[in-house]
Amino acid sequence: MTDFDRAIDPAAVARALLDEARRAGAAEADAVVAAGVSLSADVRGGALEHAESAEGVDVGLRVILNGRQACVSASDASARTLRALAERAVAMARVAPEDPWCGLAAPEQLARDVDASALELEDPAPPPAPAELEELARAAEAGALSVKGVSQVEGAGAAWGRSVFHLAATNGFEGGYARTTSSIHVSAIAGEGLGMERDHAAESRRRRDALPDPAEIGRLAGARAVARLGARKPPSGPVRAVFERRVAATLIGHLTAAANGAAVARGASWLRDRLGEAVLPEGFDLIEEPRRKRGPASRPFDAEGLPTAERAIVRGGVLQGWTLDLASARQLGMAPTGNAQRGAGSPPHPGVGNLRLRAPAVSFDSLLRELDRGVLVTGLMGASINPTTGDYSRGAWGFWVEDGRIVHPVGEMTLAGSLPQMLRTLRAADDADEHRAFVVPSLLVEGLTLAGS
Repeated sequence: MTDFDRAIDPAAVARALLDEARRAGAAEADAVVAAGVSLSADVRGGALEHAESAEGVDVGLRVILNGRQACVSASDASARTLRALAERAVAMARVAPEDPWCGLAAPEQLARDVDASALELEDPAPPPAPAELEELARAAEAGALSVKGVSQVEGAGAAWGRSVFHLAATNGFEGGYARTTSSIHVSAIAGEGLGMERDHAAESRRRRDALPDPAEIGRLAGARAVARLGARKPPSGPVRAVFERRVAATLIGHLTAAANGAAVARGASWLRDRLGEAVLPEGFDLIEEPRRKRGPASRPFDAEGLPTAERAIVRGGVLQGWTLDLASARQLGMAPTGNAQRGAGSPPHPGVGNLRLRAPAVSFDSLLRELDRGVLVTGLMGASINPTTGDYSRGAWGFWVEDGRIVHPVGEMTLAGSLPQMLRTLRAADDADEHRAFVVPSLLVEGLTLAGS
């Protein structure tokens, strides 16, 4: 526990905010308190460039009056501010448009077990000293500079943070949990002048002692930058591609965005009529794991107080269901899935947390050997994804592959295709990173068109 934690009691603030909402005339309301403290250190050229210590609190209130809702927030937890928030929220709700789908959870829907200790989200060790973070950043920078061909390190840093989330509502729900995160990042530059290339590496963990060696993180960033030297445009035309695991998760992210209940309810999803149909190859499972130990997005309950549980979004390649909060579930006539997320100043919305793609797999080298002529994608930029049709177009860089071997680096290219078709062609490697929120391996994708030279 930090000094900031002792100064702010999220549970007491949430209860006080509900009391003010009742006094202002709200029969239904929920209060969110998000507090946090963070430390960071960045170095360049072996010298400390920037150090920061930050702390803050956000309080949010949602009130519901006769099917009309309003949300307000502030970064001050004083009694005067809480009173003003409640009065403003009630006044706003009285003139808000009616929303037939809004409303709190019924008592029988609420999570009973709100204890997050089994998820191991909080580091029991005390916060690091600033000098310790600086030393981690220096080691990461030195690791990058030790790679032959690296001309400079654009930035290297280490950070630690602790955040607390607390939710209370007039339906009787109350619960909260804390998370810690420790991270190291490095951005390296190789080459000189117009021939410069950059790449990065970063790692984060719930517990500081679980972080990889910072020098190894730096060396990885440096090696990635050096490998990109001499990049050229590849030839245009139809192409098969292996999306390296760093970027393969984006493909699954596009799938889960299309399976979002709010998008489906609006009719703005290319999956809207495909429930119960094959959307991935046979043998592919996409599993949400909201209770994964030390997971980046683990939590014991969602932002509406509903319990979280493992669920299959895709099973055997077949789409099993949507990602739903209470409002989207009511609109679609389905049961909520415990996926509500929210910020202090906004109403709940559905969203996924930890995901795992399970699939028949081969080694990464074996997957690459399947490319007689294609591209290994290691980076993506920009995005043009049509949510209604699934049309896909993204800038990319990586390596040209012939006969299963990397030939040279490539850049300044665009990959385009149709997500519904692309996802049905996937083949998987066995190299998924267990520490990511999306545990997704490298994926071979067909049906792409490359725009290059």
